[in-house]
Amino acid sequence: MASRGTVKPNGNFNASADAEALHKAMKGLGTDEDAILQLLTARSNAQRQEIKTTYKTLFGKDLVSDLKGELGGKFETLIVALMTPPLAYDVTSLRNAIKGAGTDEKVLVEILASRTPAQVKDIIAAYRQEYDDNLEEDVSGDTSGHFKRLLVILLQANRQTGVQHDKIESDAQVLFKAGEQKFGTDEQTFVTILGNRSAEHLRKVFDAYMKLSGYEMEESIKRETSGPLRDLLLAVVKCARSVPAYFAETLYYAMKGAGTDDNTLIRVMVSRSEVDLLDIRADFRRLFACSLHSMIKGDTGGDYRKALLLLCGGDDA
Repeated sequence: MASRGTVKPNGNFNASADAEALHKAMKGLGTDEDAILQLLTARSNAQRQEIKTTYKTLFGKDLVSDLKGELGGKFETLIVALMTPPLAYDVTSLRNAIKGAGTDEKVLVEILASRTPAQVKDIIAAYRQEYDDNLEEDVSGDTSGHFKRLLVILLQANRQTGVQHDKIESDAQVLFKAGEQKFGTDEQTFVTILGNRSAEHLRKVFDAYMKLSGYEMEESIKRETSGPLRDLLLAVVKCARSVPAYFAETLYYAMKGAGTDDNTLIRVMVSRSEVDLLDIRADFRRLFACSLHSMIKGDTGGDYRKALLLLCGGDDA
């Protein structure tokens, strides 16, 4: 499948030349931030890993440590994220979400609702290798109730494939009875069906549910549930409909309103830059009547803004 990312591998890639250029940008008085961001946003993650290896060979130093020593703030966070392999980035994001002060539910929701079952299996294996811990146990120990149950189901990475035509109507009926038709919601039903069926099956269930109840699935979830469970159910439903549209919305709300949620902005821009950021941009334009580019431009500043705009690619104004 062709990548729908905005960041592509550089055609004339030379790891030694890049390592030299970065070393030069950090040597002596003052750092050439512009040279660093121009170079790193124009390389794929695999190429950045090669630069890192070559840098150590040439200079006997760790490139990421050197970058951290020279940069600061959100710009540093962004550049370090770009230098992290995608799987390791998901794993450290989850680890920090669980092991930090208080649980960052937003990160758990975003990663576990949007990654494919194969990716989730890789995350679990890499997490165990990196921390000698069981991700499911760590998540379970840090969450509760139906929110925990749905996360655990997603961590099984056993989502069914294809459409079970004989189950579309009955799934819609069961969800309708569990939610709109019942005083107090039977969350377990939502958790089981939304956590286990394939995206294409769920899209058909949502249509049947709409015919049956007169409501979009999202509306019912918003009315019937609250807190982290509501956020997770909504994320699962939105990702079943369209992962790029889900991320377009995530980016919009990270920047809308008072203060930008820079952690979310960085995480999504970096983790989707080689996957589907072109589609996310198109959905952003369609959903919010402004371009992702223009919103980043108005909402950030300095080298941080410059690097984000380079990752974004074009402006869909």
